[in-house]
Parts: sequence; C-alpha cells; structure tokens
Amino acid sequence: MKLLLSGIMRGGIPFIILGSIAFVLNTQNKFQEAKGTFFTALILLFVGVTTVIYEIDQWSFAKQSLIHFLLMFITVYPVLLFSGWFPLNNLKDALIDFSLFCYCWTSDLVSLSSGF
Repeated sequence: MKLLLSGIMRGGIPFIILGSIAFVLNTQNKFQEAKGTFFTALILLFVGVTTVIYEIDQWSFAKQSLIHFLLMFITVYPVLLFSGWFPLNNLKDALIDFSLFCYCWTSDLVSLSSGF
C-alpha cells in the first residue's frame, strides 16, 4: 500500500500541475500547446506511478525491468502514438515508432544499470 501511495504521489503531482497548465492553455485557445502539455502530463503520470517497481526488493532487476517495459508499452507507447509527435500513417510508421520506443527505453535501462 505504501508503494502504491508513493507511486500515485510521484505521478499524480506532475499530472495535476501539467494538467492544470493544459487546461489554462486550452481556455486561452492555445490548443496545440494544451494538447502537448496534456500528453506530457499523461506520460509523467504513468512514469511516476511505475517508478515504484524498482523499490520491490523481492524482484530481480531483470523482472523489475521487464514489468516496467510492459507497463510503459501499454501506457506510454499509446500516448506517444496518439499525441501526433510521431508519424502514424501506416503499419511501417508504427513499427518505426515502436523501434524508437524500444531504443529509448533500452538506452535508459543501460544508463540505469551502469550507475549513470
């Protein structure tokens, strides 16, 4: 329960702040900025909530990493696709976007495991 609350705080606070900014931007008719800010808020929500995975000491680093990747894949990846930040006109675009997603995630994992 403590980990869940910690995750909600880590993801919820940035989400509320950026969600509020997105709302204000939307009321100012700055729709593109509002949309980008809201998608960023969603990504931060998911990333923040899932950081607690690495605090589960009973799990190996490999298990933590695999579960984190799967959660990012079912949460962050769709947000990236729907955000419009990456082209998504056909299956090839989706595969390129997925490759980029995997590359970025793997790069972060290597940095994390090497202590950088």
